[in-house]
Amino acid sequence: MNNRQVYLIALLLFIFSVAVLGYKVFFLNIPLKTDTGVHVWEVEVQVRFDALNRPAKVSLYLPETGGRFEIVNERFVSSDYGLAIQKFVQNRKAVWSIRQAGGQQLLHYRITVRPGRRVLPLTEKTRPKPEAPSFTGARLTAAKNLFESVRRQSSDTETLINLLISALNRNGRDDQVRMLVEQNSPVAQRADVAAEILSLGGIPARVVHGFELQPLSRNAPRVHWIEVYSGNQWKSYNVADPNLPLPENYLPWWRDKKPLMVVQGGENASARVSTRSETEAVLYRKSGVSIGAQSWLMRYSLLSLPIETQAVYHILLSIPIGVLLLVVLRNLVGVQTFGTFMPVLIALAFRETELLWGIALFVLVVGSGLVMRFYLERLKLLLVPRMASVMIMVIMIMAIISIVSYRLELPRGLSIALFPIVIMTMTIERMSIVWEERGMREALLQGSGSLIAAALAYIVMNINIIQHFVFVFPEVLFTVLACTLLLGRYSGYRLSELIRFRIFGQPQ
Repeated sequence: MNNRQVYLIALLLFIFSVAVLGYKVFFLNIPLKTDTGVHVWEVEVQVRFDALNRPAKVSLYLPETGGRFEIVNERFVSSDYGLAIQKFVQNRKAVWSIRQAGGQQLLHYRITVRPGRRVLPLTEKTRPKPEAPSFTGARLTAAKNLFESVRRQSSDTETLINLLISALNRNGRDDQVRMLVEQNSPVAQRADVAAEILSLGGIPARVVHGFELQPLSRNAPRVHWIEVYSGNQWKSYNVADPNLPLPENYLPWWRDKKPLMVVQGGENASARVSTRSETEAVLYRKSGVSIGAQSWLMRYSLLSLPIETQAVYHILLSIPIGVLLLVVLRNLVGVQTFGTFMPVLIALAFRETELLWGIALFVLVVGSGLVMRFYLERLKLLLVPRMASVMIMVIMIMAIISIVSYRLELPRGLSIALFPIVIMTMTIERMSIVWEERGMREALLQGSGSLIAAALAYIVMNINIIQHFVFVFPEVLFTVLACTLLLGRYSGYRLSELIRFRIFGQPQ
């Protein structure tokens, strides 16, 4: 194929990419920047369970509208299931039911929320009756003593609650507190105990469960706090730190001691909550109607996928950008690397370890594996058994690093398990061969080049505007492909070769 055909294909790919992007921007009004428009959030709950070939019923708590957030849109996806919405004083609940079901079942619930126009406190006309606490025996005595202790030290309900939460957070210093909550207990347990102690003292209190609205999360963190009835309204208190208000991105979901989901007629049930922030004003009108219902291009876009799947494509679609950078570094700059795409895969692992920790762990694993690989060379093993032995050693090294880092309270060391084991093994094998055939200098040069390329790919692939752009406008990847094709026909000097052959440019 001659250069003319390559240029023509690249031109057609570029024109198609720009045409689709222009249609989205100028006709669908999709913004190019991530900070444009009304800020909204998408939250999706995926319920999975194994049905037992008998009647099945799934109960799932739903968030209430109003207050800090208002629900713009709400959708249920449940094939062949009947759906009923139950409303209670404090909660809503979705109940899916079916006469008979077998095998793995999947139910979806998705909502779109945005900050409420007026954040009003929750009010009730009549004072609610405190719930009866579940304390008995010695725990009941300890709860009463603790309440009386903080009541004597407080001046009003506000200071009483703050003192109580502070006491529960210092559960290692008080025998009464240790009887009520475990050492380093989770926030949910402390919230339950705080609400019950306040109810024991005649103060209406309840635990609130919610989720943290993160920009893009496949498993949103679950958060817990308490609401206390005071002055004819419910006030929220941060159980983790009573001196700090609740973050604005906490979405209240349900108020009850029961779990988020209950499944009858099934087993191995799980509920995964995914969140995504959306700042594209065009995606949701002020009335809450998605423009995807009117445009086929939006209905069949990545934005229509489940949020958990969208989180995966946010990562996958950034890989071509890293690959393009790697092509530029190898073909134009002349950076030498081990393998073609190894730096990009290492860059993906850096997403969890962060850059500096990732580089340190990479050097540690490769260095240790290289020492062992040189010893295996003396045993004169065949190729496949030798590489298998190196892989086993790499896994053992990673396990040792994880254990040591955990004991040293260095949590970043645990993420070394995300390093691609096969790529690490191949890197060690290639580096040892280059070391033997071309010397230590060349091996270290290619190893450092691989690390530099991985670091640059990590930096580029994690730029927010790039992630947003390739996800909302995936057609730009046709432009990336066109650039790759053009670079594939480049046969001129690389920048490193200008330095290598600089002697020929000197006057004779």
